[in-house]
Formats: sequence, C-alpha cells, structure tokens
Amino acid sequence: MSKTAIQGVTSEDRTAIRNAATIIALRDRMGDNPKVLMGQRGAKAAFMPNKFVFPGGAVDLADADIPLAEPLPEVCRNRLADQASAGLDHALAVAAIRELWEETGLILGYPGAWQGEAIPDWQGFAATGHLPSARALQFVFRALTPPGRPRRFDARFFLVDADEIASDLDDFSQACDELSHLQWIPLSEVRSFDLPFITEVVLAEVTGRLKDRTPPQSVPYFCNNDEESLFLQLKGHIMPLHG
Repeated sequence: MSKTAIQGVTSEDRTAIRNAATIIALRDRMGDNPKVLMGQRGAKAAFMPNKFVFPGGAVDLADADIPLAEPLPEVCRNRLADQASAGLDHALAVAAIRELWEETGLILGYPGAWQGEAIPDWQGFAATGHLPSARALQFVFRALTPPGRPRRFDARFFLVDADEIASDLDDFSQACDELSHLQWIPLSEVRSFDLPFITEVVLAEVTGRLKDRTPPQSVPYFCNNDEESLFLQLKGHIMPLHG
C-alpha cells in the first residue's frame, strides 16, 4: 500500500509514506454537547508522542482482502479514488474499522458469521458475531504528513455517527494499549487538550458539518510535499498556502 503514487512527492520520500485511515466517532451530533472519541498516544511513541488523537493507523496489506458487509457510500469511494491507486478505498475503509476495534474495542458492523476462519488481526472482532460494514463511514478529510517527520502518512479521515456503532459506547475493555485515557471529549472542550495541528484543522471541518449528515461532495486535502504546502479540494481546485 505504501507504493501509492502521490503528486509532488519525490521517489525517495514516496517509499516512506504509508497510507493510513483515521476514524472520527461523533456522539450526540445533533444535541447541545456533541463529543468526539479520542485517546492519548504514549510518551515513547515515534509519531506524535503524548498527543491526543483519533483512533487510526496504517493500512495493512491484508486489509484489501477483508470482506465488508456493506461498502462505503459511492460518493466517498469516488473522492477516495482522486489521486490514489485504484481499489484503495476498500482497504482504507477496512483499516478504519480495524483500527477502531483495536484501539477502542468498539464495533462498527452488522451481526453475521464470517466465511471461514478470520485472520489473526480480525479474530477478536469476528468472535463478537459481527461483520465489518463501511456503510456509515463518511470520507471527510485527507492529509499528507510533511517531509522531515520520523514517519509519514497519507491519512484519510472518516467520520461516523456514534449511534452507528454496534457495541457499548463506554466499554473500552477490549482495546489494546496503544491509546490511553480513551474518552468522549465535548467539542466545546477538545481544544484544551494537547492536539496535533492537523487534528485541530480536521476538528474545524467536522464542527462545520455537524448538522449535515450527508457525505461531502468535495473533500479537503492538506498536501505537504517537498516544494510547498497545498490545500486541495478533491474533485475541486488547488489553493497554495502562503506564509
């Protein structure tokens, strides 16, 4: 998956860039106090130590072969295909659901039995009696990590309403130890936490979409390459960033 061609990135840098999926779970979206699910990365983490982040991580090769009970909405698949390898949308959606399960223990899927034995990364999920479903995921943001960082990711951010999650929203007992202090943080308070810059940018985008439950027709792409930073709109126009 790391061989995806990215415009404006040198061949040397391209080998270090990994496709990644991040999931933004939004709770009480239409209420007076909407919340997002976040956790804190460890102090010794190579990427964004100590920062509060959304669940997410790199796409695994096996993600492309995991069946989905339902695919992403067509508009999201179309936006994901812009400046990306063919078929990558499926692996990204699977990665988002897998990362949500691994890092929080929450289930995004439908009741159902797997065909055959699940691979190790999915055995815990399969044991809950669910199949992964991408129907409720909405592709809302894309960001390429700037050059010079210890790790670089071409990250796609997916928004999901918490009421689409099939498990107890406050039960993190099945989570791995990658994120600590997992919690639903009110949007009104989230900027008081230690957040990465890109997370603040994405939160502004999410806040602007609170009342619109439909997938966006145009998706922001914050592209940091060796020459300049670009703020693109996938299926839209390129706007160079200055300053």
